[in-house]
Amino acid sequence: MKAIEFNHVGKDFGAFTALKEVSFSVEQGDFFALLGPNGAGKTTLISILGGLTRASRGQTRVMGHDVASDYRAARRAVGIVPQELVFDPFFTVRESLVFQSGYFGLRNNDNWIDEILHNLGLSEKANTNMRALSGGMKRRVMVAQALVHKPPVIVLDEPTAGVDVELRQTLWEFIQRLNTQGHTIVLTTHYLEEAETLCNRIAMLKRGELIALEDKSTMLGRGAARTVELKLKPATLPERLQPLLLKQQESRFTLKLADCNGLEAILSELRAHDITIKDLAISQPDLEEIFVQMMHA
Repeated sequence: MKAIEFNHVGKDFGAFTALKEVSFSVEQGDFFALLGPNGAGKTTLISILGGLTRASRGQTRVMGHDVASDYRAARRAVGIVPQELVFDPFFTVRESLVFQSGYFGLRNNDNWIDEILHNLGLSEKANTNMRALSGGMKRRVMVAQALVHKPPVIVLDEPTAGVDVELRQTLWEFIQRLNTQGHTIVLTTHYLEEAETLCNRIAMLKRGELIALEDKSTMLGRGAARTVELKLKPATLPERLQPLLLKQQESRFTLKLADCNGLEAILSELRAHDITIKDLAISQPDLEEIFVQMMHA
């Protein structure tokens, strides 16, 4: 059984088509990134998954449950952290989580609520009214509300937008722990370094269409070639390495590097010509570079 399935999902808002027959699945236990520029359809897709928006066509399932025909089970299977800060200004932090538990029919949920509060750095704010919290603290409560019913699938829609470094570190430590315990995580973010560090599979949307769906390692391998920058003494490059040369600046040479075996061949050739390596740096394309390439393709 897949954690999430989108089968030919489309969504129209009048004459505007926000999603165009999107189809992909997320495996149980994945840490999955859903990327795309503003207006690509990410939040619309998540809203369909959470039952906040009804698809114009196609089928969506969470843990095997259809979000339209089996909506009760589908809602219990997913916890969504929205972009917007949505909260009841009359409740304290703990009261908000207790009421959220009640929506899912959960009683005696205090131990799990305490664990969430501790792991998200909210314990000292547990009895503080929601109105008195900073924006970053309110964001933490949004995460806590999504986790309160222990859903097997957790969707984080821009969870670290506008929050401090400490919260990011705390949040990701907790979410990674949940992922290792078997929870499926879906992340949308404009901080692509987060997606590159955390996620094992990546999908990209562009103008409502799915344009990429790959393992992270495969996607990173599709980018521009790795390069190796060498500072050499003497400042000369053997003839056999000349076809790899991309750039030279005084004693620094930038060479194309296909893989690690290629690096060994370069080093061997330099040793054979008694050329000393004074400095060496390898660079490879990151997810941001590949994202920009694909969005402008």
